[in-house]
Amino acid sequence: MAIYNKMLVAIDLTEEAPHVLDKAMDLSKTYGAEVVLVHVVEPVGYAYGGDIPMDLTELQDQLDKAAREQLQAYGDKHGIKPENQLVLIGRPESEIHRLSEEVGADLIVVGSHGRKGFQLLLGSTANGVLHGAVCDVLAVRIQS
Repeated sequence: MAIYNKMLVAIDLTEEAPHVLDKAMDLSKTYGAEVVLVHVVEPVGYAYGGDIPMDLTELQDQLDKAAREQLQAYGDKHGIKPENQLVLIGRPESEIHRLSEEVGADLIVVGSHGRKGFQLLLGSTANGVLHGAVCDVLAVRIQS
């Protein structure tokens, strides 16, 4: 059985986030693992293909601020150190992979909707994280 010392828990700040975080916190208690909590905000330009002729900096800053406040509430509730509560901007899969290596995580915990068919072809964050991680990945099943 593997022993985990540092867990990277990536949440999306939707109503499913508490379920994923609760599972991760149970695991961290079992293994005595340190938890790093992260949320990745995708750049606003990604949603519009980067072709909008306007400055989206203020909107991006508002999204970033809201994410930090929400993540801090989750982190504080679960006793996660403030320095281990991170909001990053970028592509979720890439940032989660980069951060997991940077902090030396030996387990990444993400939520998974278990999509099938056409939705699966489009890909998911959990699938992207799984296929590029250098450590174990736990995909917590979220009931849709």
